[in-house]
Amino acid sequence: MDMSQPDINGGGAAGARNIGPVILDLSHISLAFGGVKALTDISFDVRQHEIRAIIGPNGAGKSSMLNVINGVYRPQQGTIALRGATRRNMDCHAAAKAGIARTFQNIALFKGMTVLDNIMTGRNLKMRSNFLLQALYLGPARREEIAHREKAEAIIDFLEIQAIRKTPVGRLPYGLQKRVELGRALAAEPDILLLDEPMAGMNVEEKQDMCRFILDVNDQLGTTIVLIEHDMGVVMDISDRVVVLDYGRKIADGTPDEVRTNEDVIRAYLGAH
Repeated sequence: MDMSQPDINGGGAAGARNIGPVILDLSHISLAFGGVKALTDISFDVRQHEIRAIIGPNGAGKSSMLNVINGVYRPQQGTIALRGATRRNMDCHAAAKAGIARTFQNIALFKGMTVLDNIMTGRNLKMRSNFLLQALYLGPARREEIAHREKAEAIIDFLEIQAIRKTPVGRLPYGLQKRVELGRALAAEPDILLLDEPMAGMNVEEKQDMCRFILDVNDQLGTTIVLIEHDMGVVMDISDRVVVLDYGRKIADGTPDEVRTNEDVIRAYLGAH
């Protein structure tokens, strides 16, 4: 990987943002599958309103760490503190209710449903009407449906995908599908947004668009972002802090400039001795 690529959106890490206190604190996280150690004694924190990148070579444990944060995996050791409340484990439903949303490395959309309907699924936790009222589309359920559709339409406008709002997502090119998945995560109105390789498989123009939207989500919506990304030009350009994993262990943590010159990081990426 070239760690000296030019800025993908012409910016630079947005150090002028008003970074707040620690909102998420992971302490001594260890995760193993049988005899295979995926994560070993990893600790780092995430501050409110920052863009926090997790990087590392393939198999470093990056996606496993995101899965721990949003409750897909439960670590054998360590704790997670969210807004100061410490818990031993986090399950997916509790994470979603606590304001953590997620996109995935492999797109997980409903391919036969329209863009609008896919984004509407992200409003599920916000809906209060019972199943019967929703099925009959009566009274409160109708009013609630209209309100949630307005929220979904606002996200569609925000992500500039009005022209495809009624298109089944299976007909869309890859880059637009990734944008729709981002929209579905935003529909949950998360405080913390976990992005697992949001720019994987994109061309340069698509990456520029996605970078712009990620920065807008962080700046305009005030969302804290934890990002896994392999494109070092993107990471160094938009991140406030970067944690580096290698073989399931943390080898560096700091600003993009600090990480870029770290000898352990250079060895991990370039295989130098």
